Amino acid sequence: MDTQALALALPLIGWASHTALLTHRLATARRDPLTGLRTRAGWTALAERIIRRHRDAVVLLLDLDDFKNLNDSHGHAAGDFALAVTAERLATWCGRHGIAGRLGGDEFVAIARQAPDLENLHHALSQPVAYAGRRLPVSVSVGSCHVKDLPVRSLSDALATADSAMYADKGKTGRRGTRPLSR
Repeated sequence: MDTQALALALPLIGWASHTALLTHRLATARRDPLTGLRTRAGWTALAERIIRRHRDAVVLLLDLDDFKNLNDSHGHAAGDFALAVTAERLATWCGRHGIAGRLGGDEFVAIARQAPDLENLHHALSQPVAYAGRRLPVSVSVGSCHVKDLPVRSLSDALATADSAMYADKGKTGRRGTRPLSR
């Protein structure tokens, strides 16, 4: 290859390499590295599309109960494992009819195209997790919002409603992770 051809080719090679790197970074930014679920940004774009297209969509907000205690008692590796198992269970439950995501920490989010069986979800997510020869207790609070019940179908309103419902679920007596209110 002559010098002139090489001088023309090098910027193109650099541009192609840079484009490949940016494409890879964008793809990985839309997936949570621990759970493989969509991140907030990746999930939000798809959830908004589902809300526009499916009147019967249901938005779910989920939070692991007493997660700090799990981390403190069994270590962060056990906590990470519980998060990964919860994510897998949630993604399996969503199947082809919904999308799951991880907002961060121990908070997850999902949207289903039609009214889901929340009892089945609670049961699936509240099974103990086998880790290092032990069975770790896992409990999840779930809040839901039927988009058709909102005055205006918007993801932010659906998430706010699901958040309120989740905290009401978290406050039920007998749930792990509930603490008496301080006065």
